[in-house]
Amino acid sequence: MRIREKTWQHRRDFKAVYECEHCGRTEEGDGYDDSYFHEHVIPSKKCPDCGLASAGASSAPDVPAWAEL
Repeated sequence: MRIREKTWQHRRDFKAVYECEHCGRTEEGDGYDDSYFHEHVIPSKKCPDCGLASAGASSAPDVPAWAEL
């Protein structure tokens, strides 16, 4: 899965529309805007329809790691 678009964000918490790179299925879900979430959690999400996960990180945090919120 990858982030298609963020629909809401407050500090590091966000809601986004996730899209499967393989079959195109979309779903809304929560997220956390840090590098661990973007590099490990999002790519490991499996699509409920095709059962496949991402090959690697496809996004980066909008909020820099050094920013205190």
